[in-house]
Amino acid sequence: MEWSAHPITHKSKKRIAVYFEKDATLIARIKKMDDARWSQTIKAWHVPDNDENRKRFKIDPVIQLTEEQVSKIAEFTRWLKSKRYSDSTIKTYTEALKSFLKFNDTKPIEEITNNDVIKYNNEFILKHHLSASYQNQVVNSIKLFFRTVEQRSINIELIHRPRKEHLLPNVLSKEEVKDVLHALTNIKHRTMLSLIYSCGLRRSELLNLRSEHIDSKRNLIIIKQSKGKKDRIVPLSEKTLKMLRDYYTIYKPSTWLFEGQIANEQYDERSLSNVLKQAVAKTKITKPVTLHWLRHSYATHLLEAGTDLRYIQEILGHKSSKTTEIYTHVSTKSLQNIKSPFDDM
Repeated sequence: MEWSAHPITHKSKKRIAVYFEKDATLIARIKKMDDARWSQTIKAWHVPDNDENRKRFKIDPVIQLTEEQVSKIAEFTRWLKSKRYSDSTIKTYTEALKSFLKFNDTKPIEEITNNDVIKYNNEFILKHHLSASYQNQVVNSIKLFFRTVEQRSINIELIHRPRKEHLLPNVLSKEEVKDVLHALTNIKHRTMLSLIYSCGLRRSELLNLRSEHIDSKRNLIIIKQSKGKKDRIVPLSEKTLKMLRDYYTIYKPSTWLFEGQIANEQYDERSLSNVLKQAVAKTKITKPVTLHWLRHSYATHLLEAGTDLRYIQEILGHKSSKTTEIYTHVSTKSLQNIKSPFDDM
C-alpha cells in the first residue's frame, strides 16, 4: 500500500500529514498512534511532528511545507496516478515540486510567476551545483503542476534550460561482469543480477517480474508495461533459465518472482543496489558500478558480437534507434582493429 508523508504546520502546531488511499487496515493502524487526527481541510491524517514519527515516515529533516503546499502536492500526485504515471516518475516529480515550493514558501502558490522559477534556478539549483538532469526534472514538474493543478501556464521558454549533455554509457568488460557475478554466493542474488545482465533489464523490470512472465518453452521473458507503458519480449538463455529453475526450487516465490523477506512483497530496490555494491567490493573493480551498468554492458557486448542494432533496440525497449546507436560509441571492437600510424614510425 502506497503512502506519502509531509511535515506541515496545522493550526499553529508542527504536525506530519500522512496521505494514503482509503484502507481500513491503515486507518486502524494510524488510529493507534498517539494524537493521530483526521483533517477535513487537508483531507489527510496527521500526527505529531517528532523524531519518532519522522523516522517512522522517513521524513526529510530539511523540508517543511505549509498546509497549502501539502494539499497541492497531494492533488498533483493524485492527478499523476490517474494518468498512470510510473511510481518512479511520480516520486521524481513530486520531490522536485516539493523542493521548488519550499524555496518559495513565503509566497502563495497563486502568486508564483516565471520569475520565481528563474530565481529558483539561479539561487538554488546553480548555486548548489545540482545536475542538469535534476534541473530538467524540476522544470518539467513545475510546468505540469501549473498546467494541471493550477490550470495556468508557466512560460517554459523563459526558463533557462541546461544544454543537453551527451554522455557515453558506462560499460564493464565481459571479464568484469563475470567477476561481479561470481562474487555472489547467494543464489537469489546471483540470479537477479545475472538476469539484469543476460536480458538487459532495467531494475524495475526485474522487480516487477512474476513467474508467469517466464516462457521456458520458448526461452523468452515477457516484460509487462515497462517504460512508456509498453510490453516486450526478450530472449532468455539456457544458462540463465537453468539458474532460474534452481532458484525457484529453493525459494518458491508466491507473487513476485523475486520477493523480500516477507512473502508476497517485492524485493526492495535499495537492497538490490546494495547486493551489487557488496559484490563489486569483493572484486578488484574500482569503478562506481550501478545496476544500469549491467544493462549497458549487455547491449555493448551484443553489438561487439555482431548483433544488428535493430534487434538490440527491440530487446532493450528503446523508442528511438538514436538511443541504441549510442552503444556504437563505446564498443571497442572496431577501434581495436585500427592501427596507429605511430606504430610504423
